[in-house]
Amino acid sequence: MQKPGDPPHPSLRILDERLHADPSRVVLRPFHLGWQGTSATGSRASRLVADVIALSEDVADEEYAHVLHDFKERHWQTEQMFDERYAEVQQSLGFDGSDLSDARKRLIGAYFCHEYTYAAAALMNPSIVPHPDQSGMEDGSCRFVMSLRAVGEGHISSIVFREGIAEDTGDFSLWPQSAFATAVQIDDATLVDDDSAVTVHRHAESSLSNSVIFPITEQQRNGLEDLRLVRFDHGDQDYEWIGTYTAYSGSSIRSELLRTRDFRSFVLEPIDGKAGRNKGMALFPQKVAGQYCMVGRQDGKNLFLIRSDKLDCWDDDGVLLMEPKFPWEFIQIGNCGSPILTDAGWLLFTHGVGAMRKYALGCALLDRDDPSKIIGRTSRPVLTAMDADRFGYVPNVVYTCGALKVGEQLLIPYGISDSAVGFATTSVADLLALMD
Repeated sequence: MQKPGDPPHPSLRILDERLHADPSRVVLRPFHLGWQGTSATGSRASRLVADVIALSEDVADEEYAHVLHDFKERHWQTEQMFDERYAEVQQSLGFDGSDLSDARKRLIGAYFCHEYTYAAAALMNPSIVPHPDQSGMEDGSCRFVMSLRAVGEGHISSIVFREGIAEDTGDFSLWPQSAFATAVQIDDATLVDDDSAVTVHRHAESSLSNSVIFPITEQQRNGLEDLRLVRFDHGDQDYEWIGTYTAYSGSSIRSELLRTRDFRSFVLEPIDGKAGRNKGMALFPQKVAGQYCMVGRQDGKNLFLIRSDKLDCWDDDGVLLMEPKFPWEFIQIGNCGSPILTDAGWLLFTHGVGAMRKYALGCALLDRDDPSKIIGRTSRPVLTAMDADRFGYVPNVVYTCGALKVGEQLLIPYGISDSAVGFATTSVADLLALMD
């Protein structure tokens, strides 16, 4: 039996791959000067446009040449984005720009853009699901989508993705990223409402691994945190990819859903009902006994099983599923992603918080037909922060938002001290053997 401080169980293999924060990953984003800031001479934005229009043609061309020299090679379709930003500004301020040159219009657009380092501070808390496209995959291989929480300037969290292939040996490979990253686009900005769904899409020519979903609504303003993705089977292999995440406004939290069928278009929508006031909800990958089910921490300390007849409304208090039982989880426990269906039952990764607020991963097995029944539970951590993995933005933390089952092997990406992402692998049988 493992003792506190022991290395991971021998059956849990820590892989060499690491993903780290990268301040060189930037996107081109709108820069807002506050349209409401008015004075006797007009709004700040209007004055800026007037200053650019007042430049001589030669100076305007020279200034725009400087902008292109500094930024054109750092972004994808840079001038097109300047054009789009100019059009937004012109429409918002209502000035007549019909006699302006293309270079001057783009210069105005550039003044209302900025570079944003979306993953400069941290990359953490991954989840992982089968990719919608499994064409060409041989038995024992699975193409996957991994989501990650990227933390950038101002400690704002956004959602990014990596694609790759996992094998039933536990090995995996990640597809490369290009030098350019792009923010998803809102389908209709006029419909952005704090209490309504928002639809966004990635650029048609941009890969998923180079796309970033930023906060959009006021409730999301300070971050989209800890997406727990799951491939949900509506029946007859009608799959939808659904994730729960925490929308953080800076003062309040709310659970919301991300929904997609192709990872090209995404719907972000609030979860209605009192259960949505909490964070860390994880959806089962299919209905159980005719109802949708989630695992969540509804009181800040314990895990509950929550049921609903609707995906977007969770008004049930749920039933108590697990309480902290062992010293390494005395402070609180939570789920680490959606339950995974095995022949033995639902495999649920958990995290516990113990002395000195050290986080550790555990695991439980729930009954297949009645997941409120616990069949087994690890009394010792499956994985804890050790050695160099203890150091980071938030020390002594390992945390995951989901694992991938390929055959009888599990690939477990996990956050390291809120700073980086590591990977481990083990088998279902070996995990079950650790349970009491």
